[in-house]
Amino acid sequence: MQPLPPNEWDPSLQHIIDDMNGQPIHLHCLLANHPDLLNAWWSYRMHSVQGGDLEQRDCELVILRVAVHMQAWYEWAAHVDRGLTSGLQLREIYRIAAGPSADGWNQRDAILLKSVDQLIEKHRMDVETKTVLGNYFSEKQIMDIISLQGMYVIIACMIGTWDIDLENHIAERLPDEITEQSFRQLISAANRD
Repeated sequence: MQPLPPNEWDPSLQHIIDDMNGQPIHLHCLLANHPDLLNAWWSYRMHSVQGGDLEQRDCELVILRVAVHMQAWYEWAAHVDRGLTSGLQLREIYRIAAGPSADGWNQRDAILLKSVDQLIEKHRMDVETKTVLGNYFSEKQIMDIISLQGMYVIIACMIGTWDIDLENHIAERLPDEITEQSFRQLISAANRD
């Protein structure tokens, strides 16, 4: 299955084409092969992309950590771009691959990253992590963290299964050192530590 060009989409998906200013990304074009699924998923996507009750920087920390776990280049590249726009520094983005125990994180960022690790590895946060996370995030925000990481696990699975290419306009905005090869090396180094 290949991404479907917007001019071949089911008419029920026109609102998505409109929301994306006529240029849906490759993931949306893949999901357009299943109009019912894409329609059902869209509200969830819009809530998550806008951060729910989370700040955008926090969203990008979650998504980039998921991309590391899922070894998802497309997701990583797209969210390096968004992460830089949200205020993350490139050195912080590299540090995400090293994880929550890497030098340089404040406690808030470290516990956020640790919560993502636990959700992916244990499918839940332990009581201690949730308690510390609660010092910085409301219960609604914690629900958004869980939902966001879950949505991006799904996205990584879709992208990995159908091997979607990164959009040229995103690739062009990335710093020169952010390449698929550099991402693979970063993941390899993180897995050795």
